[in-house]
Amino acid sequence: MSPDHPRVSVIGLGYVGLPLALALARHFPVMGFDASEDRICQLRKGQDSTGEVDSDALLGSALGLTTDPDEMAASDLFIVAVPTPVDSANRPNLEALLSACRLVGRSIRPGGVVVFESTVYPGVTEDICGGNIAEISGLECGKDFFLGYSPERMNPGDKVHSVDRITKVVAGQTAEVVDLLTQVYGAVTNGDLFVARDIRTAEAAKVIENAQRDINIAFVNEITQMFRRAGLSVYDVLEAASTKWNFLDFRPGLVGGHCIGVDPFYLAHWAQSLGHHPEIILAGRRLNDSMGAYVADEIARALKADENENGRRRILVLGLTFKEDVPDLRNSRVVDLVLRLRQLGFKVDVHDPLADRDEAQTVYGIELVSDLKTAGSFDCLVGAVPHRQYRELDTTTFDRLVRAGGLVADVKGLWRNTPLPAGLQRWEL
Repeated sequence: MSPDHPRVSVIGLGYVGLPLALALARHFPVMGFDASEDRICQLRKGQDSTGEVDSDALLGSALGLTTDPDEMAASDLFIVAVPTPVDSANRPNLEALLSACRLVGRSIRPGGVVVFESTVYPGVTEDICGGNIAEISGLECGKDFFLGYSPERMNPGDKVHSVDRITKVVAGQTAEVVDLLTQVYGAVTNGDLFVARDIRTAEAAKVIENAQRDINIAFVNEITQMFRRAGLSVYDVLEAASTKWNFLDFRPGLVGGHCIGVDPFYLAHWAQSLGHHPEIILAGRRLNDSMGAYVADEIARALKADENENGRRRILVLGLTFKEDVPDLRNSRVVDLVLRLRQLGFKVDVHDPLADRDEAQTVYGIELVSDLKTAGSFDCLVGAVPHRQYRELDTTTFDRLVRAGGLVADVKGLWRNTPLPAGLQRWEL
């Protein structure tokens, strides 16, 4: 391995791997691997369906792109950035991670280093991944090849906290591994690095970051339900409370996605393996996972729902992706809202200008409305995801989309300061 110019392979070219690979390719020879032929074909054409990277950056990069594992065989450093979701029982699903380990095991040579960016619980890198790579490669972990961990901190749709503008945590089995990771990651983060005590510490730091956010949002979701009973607006309360210098300004809503809605289950699984029952972590998850049904029931109540009438009432839900201004549908909790409204008997349509129509149909069984201009008129309009297009809706659009006397339900507070046409009802979470 050349210490001055290591050859790098990045495995997994999604929200995390692609921006990182492009940044690294400005300084090192980098091969980007993805198991999806379609994904590699799109990237070669300069098309990134995640919206994280623009076409010029892709077409102008020296980054290599492949679906052939053999093209990674000359690499000195392997960076694994594959998804780590949960299964139907909310248990860690390490399938993609183990598949990546098998690929590395086929390609790694003596002296190679493997660093993982995927979110895991403490011990996975060394106890599980290291053993899998050793088994496939025939090499000894910690002697013939070495491990590192540098947790991803990507925030989909966030152009401010990009990979070159954040503090990167790194950890390695040896001081030499830490030096290599400091060199490689330091080239793209302007040296803004934090060296964790060891790999398990870095794994733990990552998994609590999103669990902490989940718990804070769960608190706000719970007080939202309390305040609604008392006739108070949670947004008015938060606006006042936020004037205190150390108040944490979290907002209510539907908590999904591949990080905040998943990582707490990794932490809980690990805690339970130690014989500890995580009360707060799981309570936060239960509360946040129940919010879609809660919002649906409140909207039905605001509509003064009569089960005999619901079948004739039409509701249009705006937004399906897990957060605003991104096309990512993974673990969308808007689905809970839609399913509960349908369970209550309403006819529910869904619109999302960023979501992939085929994916919405395949994964969730939801056929997306193609155009708001021809969507018709509804008894209720629900703002579920604050995409820019929805934030900019005006009085004329509300008048066209919502029947006289209908309801505008604002889940995310995106229309708090937008005047509604006379006669329309307003509901806020």
